[in-house]
Amino acid sequence: MTVPDPPGEASADRTADRALRAAARHSAGRLAAAAACSVAAAGAALAEPAVLGHTLDLLLRQDPAGPRWTVWCAAVIAAEVLLDAATVRLTGGVDARSTAWLRRLGLGRLLRTAPHRAARHSPGELSARLTAQATTAGAVPAAVVTASVALLPPLGGLVALVLVDVWTALAFLAGLPVLALLLRAFARDSGASVSRYQEVQLDLAGRLVEALGGARTIAAAGTAEREQARVLARLPELGVEGRRTWRIYGATMARTAALMPLLLYVVLGVGGVRLAEGALGVGGLLAAVRYAGLAAGVGAVTGRLAAVVRGRAAARRTAALFELPELPQGERRLPASGSGTLELCAVRVVRAGTVLLHDVDLRIPGGTTAVVVGRSGSGKTTLAAVAGRLTGCDAGRVLLDGVPLDELSTEELRREVGHAFERPALFGGSVAAAIAFGGGPDPGPDPGAVRAAARAAGADAFVRRLPEGYDTALADAPLSGGELQRLGLARAFCRAGRLLVLDDATSSLDTLTAREVERALAREVRPGTRLVVAHRVSTAARADLVVWLDAGRVRATGTHAALWRDPDYRAVFGAGAEPEPEPERESEPAAEPPEREAVR
Repeated sequence: MTVPDPPGEASADRTADRALRAAARHSAGRLAAAAACSVAAAGAALAEPAVLGHTLDLLLRQDPAGPRWTVWCAAVIAAEVLLDAATVRLTGGVDARSTAWLRRLGLGRLLRTAPHRAARHSPGELSARLTAQATTAGAVPAAVVTASVALLPPLGGLVALVLVDVWTALAFLAGLPVLALLLRAFARDSGASVSRYQEVQLDLAGRLVEALGGARTIAAAGTAEREQARVLARLPELGVEGRRTWRIYGATMARTAALMPLLLYVVLGVGGVRLAEGALGVGGLLAAVRYAGLAAGVGAVTGRLAAVVRGRAAARRTAALFELPELPQGERRLPASGSGTLELCAVRVVRAGTVLLHDVDLRIPGGTTAVVVGRSGSGKTTLAAVAGRLTGCDAGRVLLDGVPLDELSTEELRREVGHAFERPALFGGSVAAAIAFGGGPDPGPDPGAVRAAARAAGADAFVRRLPEGYDTALADAPLSGGELQRLGLARAFCRAGRLLVLDDATSSLDTLTAREVERALAREVRPGTRLVVAHRVSTAARADLVVWLDAGRVRATGTHAALWRDPDYRAVFGAGAEPEPEPERESEPAAEPPEREAVR
């Protein structure tokens, strides 16, 4: 569902205006060129009536200078046409650059914020903000310039009309107050209507993507018609707002279209009387009518004003992404000799007024495998996210080898802290690229390291069976839930650092495969600290340390065998859960070929 924009109309308007000004600065050169061409075209348009009228008078008097002025007249007209074309071309470039800049800014802020903040907006809503609405907002800088310059011919035409004949100018001025009232009402009414239209549009987009994401569930439940009705429930409201917007625009255009010809007829009538009186020549009358036509062009500003109104409303929607707070990072590096000791000191996390972690104090020695267990809603995933700096804490500190995570540089953090998730998202053109994904601008692991990581995650066998093996495109690789998880684990193993956070990352694996992955994690992946969120008794039994969470608090820590004596701990794993026997000690592995070396 669509999440409302941050409260405060004034705040949203200020954010949108700042973003639009920044977009204008991003294309300042092209925008200045477009403005210069537009101003020059306006100057040519203003010069044309005077040149045309003077040329006509010269030709009527058969003055020898007439042919020369005819050439000047043609040159002015040609310059106006060419300058208008250049303005259109430059304006299109400014629109494209401004749109791209707004999209990059919004997407960058979205990806740099904490995931829980980004999750407040549905995927469909975010898509609409970054596509259609960013495009509409991106047109504002050029629209403001062209709308401002578009006022020059009408204003210049009015001044020239006064200079040509004051009485025709007064006749034209009589209708301008009515036009001003029309434009003011249009800006007010259309702004509110466009804002409501875009709000409904965002909600529809959010509902549609939700339905597409749950297509299998909808099909299994047989609720396709009900979901269709839910998705399209606000479509009539969208139609009402759309029609209202166009009615406002159409009514304003119709009134201005009726008013402007009336003013021109009045000017023509007054000019005819002045011509009959001998106070105005034929060329002067032609110039007066042409300048009145230019002055009447103020009504055409309505279209550009509509673009600005739509763009500012869209910018308010897009600018909601710009207000997402970034997760701050520093510039420090970890000590080279560190072993991956993880410490949480009085960590407190609050979301939407609910305390998810209550002053958690925890120390996990370097090289330890610590399993986090607890009932649903106890804060396990939040603890994993805080420990890996996917989200910040509202109080307290998280340290890795004595360095607060928020003081590390982004590159250092992501190089030394890896993650694997319950439902991993894969990126890349092929399976190999998906496993190697991450790590910033470096070239990434070589193919041998990718295959070694896949073997450690139990993925090598099924990857080799794919049509093109590791080069198979992700879109052509039908993956089960367990296979998807194994590729996610392979990605984490491929770039394992001194801390590896596994958030329920083996939940879709069968027990035998999960044990093989745990064994490979201990023997074949770069040594380091492991923080594992798990629900299996077997995973807890094989851990060096178990962290038992209860309602956001650490209820106890210790070995699985020690904690198993507590009936409340046993209840975490469900009724009838049996303690896992102590794992057998394994002999030292035989020497492995080079491709089986530790993954990193």
